[in-house]
Amino acid sequence: MARNDPMPDRAPSKRVGALRGLLPFIAPYRGQAVLAGLALVLTAMVSLAMPLAVRRVVDGFTEGAALLDQYFGAALALAVLLAIGTGIRFYFVTRLGERVVADIRRALFDRLLGLSPAFYERMMTGEVISRLTTDTTLILSVIGSSVSVALRNVLTLVGGLVLLAFTSVKLTLLVLLIVPAVVIPIVVLGRRLRALSRETQDWIAASSGNASEALLAVQTVQAFTHESASRARFADITEASFAAARRRIATRAVMTVIVIFLVFAGIVGVLWIGARDVQAGMMTPGELVQFVIYAVLVAGSTGSLSEIIGELQRAAGATERLVELLQTEDSVADPARPAALAAPVRGGITFEGVAFRYPTRPDAPALHGIDLTINPGETVALVGPSGAGKSTMLQLLLRFYDPQSGVIRLDGQDLRHLSRAEFRRNLALVPQDPVIFGTTARENIRFGRPEATDAEVEAAARAAAAHDFIAALPHGYDTEVGERGMMLSGGQKQRIAIARAILRDAPVLLLDEATSALDAESERAVQQAFARLAQGRTTLVVAHRLATVKQADRIVVFDQGRIVAIGTHDQLVAEGGLYARLARLQFTDLAA
Repeated sequence: MARNDPMPDRAPSKRVGALRGLLPFIAPYRGQAVLAGLALVLTAMVSLAMPLAVRRVVDGFTEGAALLDQYFGAALALAVLLAIGTGIRFYFVTRLGERVVADIRRALFDRLLGLSPAFYERMMTGEVISRLTTDTTLILSVIGSSVSVALRNVLTLVGGLVLLAFTSVKLTLLVLLIVPAVVIPIVVLGRRLRALSRETQDWIAASSGNASEALLAVQTVQAFTHESASRARFADITEASFAAARRRIATRAVMTVIVIFLVFAGIVGVLWIGARDVQAGMMTPGELVQFVIYAVLVAGSTGSLSEIIGELQRAAGATERLVELLQTEDSVADPARPAALAAPVRGGITFEGVAFRYPTRPDAPALHGIDLTINPGETVALVGPSGAGKSTMLQLLLRFYDPQSGVIRLDGQDLRHLSRAEFRRNLALVPQDPVIFGTTARENIRFGRPEATDAEVEAAARAAAAHDFIAALPHGYDTEVGERGMMLSGGQKQRIAIARAILRDAPVLLLDEATSALDAESERAVQQAFARLAQGRTTLVVAHRLATVKQADRIVVFDQGRIVAIGTHDQLVAEGGLYARLARLQFTDLAA
């Protein structure tokens, strides 16, 4: 099940500057960013001009009605400009945020889909999904709102301070005395807020990973009456996530209280002095009103920035997490200049001194110095006890992993010198645990060759003994089979996976316990289909049921990661040893 600590090896975010990681995604849309910025400047300038108009109106009460009407008209015109500018800013900023986040999600998914299984041994899929959804949603709120609001408040703050000085230098100097008292709690508490924001996001990801794992295995959880333990584990992680969020919220609340109190307390004191200046005739009432409005704008901007900084810090943590994934070093990668695979692919496979240990089990060798040559068109069966290394051979051939030593070749070419996509097109796999997607039966089979026609799909299904049960589904081949094929039995899933491999029509066929979930009659029909399909193709068959491999050209016997015997069925039985013992057990059981 899921771990209880959310990625403890990762250092926390230390600065909002981590948001620079978003610049490569924003750069292609710099035109929209510029338009949004111009609208932002326009609205900030209009906001700062409004108090000037108000001052004119206040001081103009003693002037003529015509001039007073002009002042009110100017104030209304400024309001129209403010509304239009705000609308333009909202449109371009929100659109930019949606576009950038869509690009981030695509880039992240593209990256995740190409990472080798070694990566997913270290990180739970649910946690990855959390980054793809929760973190990008947080970034959307920042790009589409918080950054714009922050910039607007910065402009308002700076412009307001300048116009405060223009209105009254003495009062402005008194206001500036408040600034250090406001900045200090923002800096001190902001550091803690950044760490807590990152911790909260990590716990959310851990929660998603735990829930995903339990729900994907819900039948097993229920079968072993593990619901209470699973609920308790999820509750513990959720409570830990809430506790981290509560600490973050409390810190942010304290910072907000301190900043707003200091700002407005200072302004009240300054205004008290300003009111006395009006009484003394040193300021006009309009100037005091103008100063009050600018002071409120400056105070509001400062308080808003203290809140927005928290949002930006959370987004910085999310950005760091996403950039980590985008920049993850994969243990399996394509060469910078892939070699060309000669066409047509004949299917010759060679293992030369291959030794391998799974990344999460470095102390348990899976393969020891394997040497094996498989000729083009040959059918070779890999047999042996569970954990002997048979399926590992197929995973290395698909280059899901690279061996720690040795070389694997396809038609004489080192797989590490080839593009994975290129050589995998020439392989068709039927895994031990068939993967069925939440779409129609037809599209599940067509997954093997997307351009295949309906007639070719149905021909593959017939060859895999799948046509009859598919035709009997409510909508035949167009029936939705449910998430992970929930509508289908284990044997039906297996036959769809076999049909998918048949449709792929690749020169190398990999069968990993491909008939393990079939009844005797279906297995016989599928074996006949495989016999026809294997003609002219290189076929590797991993099997525990020896009856399925008796007709193989060669049988390779594995034990504890080593090849202990090679030969035909009759030869291996005559030699005695592990294969003969397995055959005696299985065929004696069958006879009984």
